[in-house]
Parts: sequence; C-alpha cells; structure tokens
Amino acid sequence: MNGSGGMPHGGAMRLIAEHATAKHGTVSFFVTNGGSVNHEMVILALQDSQIVGTRALGGDAQVDETSNLGEASNTCGVGSGAGILPGASGWVTVSLAPGRYELVCNLPGHYAAGMYTQITIT
Repeated sequence: MNGSGGMPHGGAMRLIAEHATAKHGTVSFFVTNGGSVNHEMVILALQDSQIVGTRALGGDAQVDETSNLGEASNTCGVGSGAGILPGASGWVTVSLAPGRYELVCNLPGHYAAGMYTQITIT
C-alpha cells in the first residue's frame, strides 16, 4: 500500500494496492506512507453490489468503520495507532475470506479526497 498525493477518483489523495488480488486465509499488509501527512489503512468488506469509493460520510468526514476487519495505523508497528507518519510504515496481518474488500484511509477527509482502493480475495 502507498498513501500519497495525486488526483485519482477526483480527489487530492490516493491509496494504491501493489496487488489487486490475494489468496484467502492469512493476508499481510505492509503500508508505507509516501505522503506529507499522517495516513492509515482500514480493511472494510464490500457488499455484492457496493462500489468502491461510495460509502457515506458521517459528520466527522469519516466512513463508518465499526465492522472493520483490521487496520494499519501504527507508525513502525503492527495494528492500530494514531496514524502512520510521512515516510514511515505500519503493518497488519488478518484472516480474510474470499470476497471484495475496500482499503481506506479513514482519517477525517481522506476518504472523500480519494484514499480508497479495492482488493479481491480469491
């Protein structure tokens, strides 16, 4: 994963998955922040007809992540924290079933700015 500046999806930020697919079971994500502000990566399941980038934003400019399957938001560490600092990395290992997943940065305003991507687990 790489969080950085750019203009995909009409936003000012982006989240890129090095691989668009992975095999089901244990999946590890190594997340590097190539941007200039803190970022994170949260794993959310996509429903059958749900389109990546279309989640509703709350009043806090974030999407609902109560059903998240894991996140990398700890600078130079595993799991959740206060965000990955610019130039640093974090990681998370989770067990994923076959399906589609949306990887998002859920810091305020980042999802709306284009920080999301899809990964398919086969």
